[in-house]
Amino acid sequence: MTVWRVELDLFRGPLDLLLYLVRRDELDIREMPIARITRQFEQYLTVLQFLDLELVGEFLVMASTLAEIKSRLVLPSPEEETEDEVEVADDDPRSDLIRQLLEYRRYKDAASALEEHAAEWQERYPRLTNERPRVGNQPQDDLIKEVELWDLVSALARVLEKKVIDEKARIRYDDTPISVWVERVGATVREQERVAFSTLFEDANERSKIIGIFLAILELLRHHHFRADQEEDFGEIWIMPPLEGVDFDAGPIPDEQDSETDEAEADQA
Repeated sequence: MTVWRVELDLFRGPLDLLLYLVRRDELDIREMPIARITRQFEQYLTVLQFLDLELVGEFLVMASTLAEIKSRLVLPSPEEETEDEVEVADDDPRSDLIRQLLEYRRYKDAASALEEHAAEWQERYPRLTNERPRVGNQPQDDLIKEVELWDLVSALARVLEKKVIDEKARIRYDDTPISVWVERVGATVREQERVAFSTLFEDANERSKIIGIFLAILELLRHHHFRADQEEDFGEIWIMPPLEGVDFDAGPIPDEQDSETDEAEADQA
């Protein structure tokens, strides 16, 4: 039986998903509608469980926390806060979660400001080497900017809603490496120049194939300069090849490249 273990640094955790949901719907964190957020969070959790992410346990804990807060809010509560109050009341079941989310937002905004400053600095001062910089090794280097990671997860959720997954295929061993999926998906996008995210999954009804294509898309966006665009909220996401002048290496993913280089150097030694 195929065992998929997906470990990606850019799935930063449940607070990152919560902040995305709040910002996407332009909500006030201090007045976060728990019932609505819980329902949306559970939809994303279903997709993460489908991907079988190692860190899905953290999301399960958050889902339980949201469900508990939701049930506590149904109970009779003391006097409601006035609209002029800024701080969250201590007796509000949401208070601890909202404080965590506000702190995480400050941290993420500060990190984004540093990234923008670093990008401006790189444009102002040329590098002292002709070697093209390597990208995507760290979460802060990810190239998924215009379309956020959670937009892609949401798009995958819409794809799965229309799919009838062949459960029998789960017992068949599939050892197709991600590098093969990267090459296939990359070639398709380059040939058509602009491909709808959902179109890439049209002929995929096996769990392993769906996961392979999804991870390939992330790999192309993170490490190979492919681009993603979403013209409207909840609309179709379009995958596009790199801009002219940017090389695309459809070979093995970075870790495999490193191992091959190390082996070659060992043989020469």
